[in-house]
Amino acid sequence: MAQHSSLRATNNLGAKRNVLKRYERVEILKKGGAWKAGDRVTGLRKTKPPV
Repeated sequence: MAQHSSLRATNNLGAKRNVLKRYERVEILKKGGAWKAGDRVTGLRKTKPPV
């Protein structure tokens, strides 16, 4: 049985993701000055992925 083409992981490393990891969101908030060391890492504000 063949694997469906949408399930294959071929060259998806360069694809734009619309969901960021927590550490990526913290980095973006740090750059914008909306997060400081010692702030909570849960309940972060929404951020847009870098272009």
